[in-house]
Amino acid sequence: MLLLFLLIIVCLTMAACAILNQEKFGKTPEGDQLVRLESSPNYSDGEFRNQIPTTVLAEGQSTIKIIVNGWFSSKERLRPEEPLPTVRTDLSGPDALDRNKDVLIWLGHSAYFIQLGGSRILVDPVFSDHAAPFSFLNKTFPGTDLYTPDDMPEIDCLLITHDHWDHLDYYTVLALKQKVREVICPLGVGAYFEFWGYPKDRIREVDWYTTVNHENGLSVSAVPARHYSGRSFSKNKTLWAGFVIEADGRRIFLSGDSGYGPHFKDIANKFGKFNLAALDGGQYDSRWPLIHMTPEEAVRACEDLGAENMLLAHVGRFCISAHSWDEPFIRAAEAGRGRDFHLLTPKIGEPVNLDGSGNDFTAWWEGLN
Repeated sequence: MLLLFLLIIVCLTMAACAILNQEKFGKTPEGDQLVRLESSPNYSDGEFRNQIPTTVLAEGQSTIKIIVNGWFSSKERLRPEEPLPTVRTDLSGPDALDRNKDVLIWLGHSAYFIQLGGSRILVDPVFSDHAAPFSFLNKTFPGTDLYTPDDMPEIDCLLITHDHWDHLDYYTVLALKQKVREVICPLGVGAYFEFWGYPKDRIREVDWYTTVNHENGLSVSAVPARHYSGRSFSKNKTLWAGFVIEADGRRIFLSGDSGYGPHFKDIANKFGKFNLAALDGGQYDSRWPLIHMTPEEAVRACEDLGAENMLLAHVGRFCISAHSWDEPFIRAAEAGRGRDFHLLTPKIGEPVNLDGSGNDFTAWWEGLN
């Protein structure tokens, strides 16, 4: 029996090693890369840290407990029963958007296609039908697989906020390789791109409050977020970030995945007010209250930032938490009522005009099951 038990352990260990050695898991920094990021003020005792103490899970919770509870959960409406309504905007074909038109197009979850000051920017794209190590996990909502890498034009900047599967998709990154002029990502995330064949001279790793200036007057600054990183068992070996994008007299804030914290006011004090803020307001849960915002916290963050307009991010394409798929939209609409900013609610693929014109969106989630 002991020999059989040891044999089972050996087999499981070998299987786990084989799985984790697959290329899609990537490669965290080592050697000179590791030495360089260890000099970051945000790196301590072998890992990156948040600005304020932040635990991933609430007291009494564990990953195993969450998985087991999920198997026996009877929660309803975690996913829509019918395809979500979308608008297919041509991005690279014969009727493609004028490159000089400043627009933002939500691609679902936390992915955006942005044209600003003549530059084209792609943020956290996931064009696979799942956001997980295996294709049968974390499937996309029906109707939301609107775009593929082939639908994208040439991209001046590919921005990646952190290395989680619903933000850094291996298959998407590979398919976009010939279209991306430059990758801008937090410290350590560049190791994935190098491992996946991107030339070093097309990768810019940045720490919080580091700015990359581009042609056409475009500037991209990494800013703090309250979250964590890791694609397998090791955690916080790479940094996570939000981004401030500026050009053409306009300023956009992208929170990335982030819990609420004082960093929003700090960012506003450093950069000034924002024309638009896309804020994490979905996949919140009492089991991990510090690393994602509720819709009400996202509204509060928008006010901290002094943003004129708000988009709800981390919603509309994947189910990671235990709330109904449409709850974030309902709660954000209620929390945003009577505020000094506009809550913009485009469908996936529907352009948001950054000059403020024609942004009359509907509560498209109403009436859907």
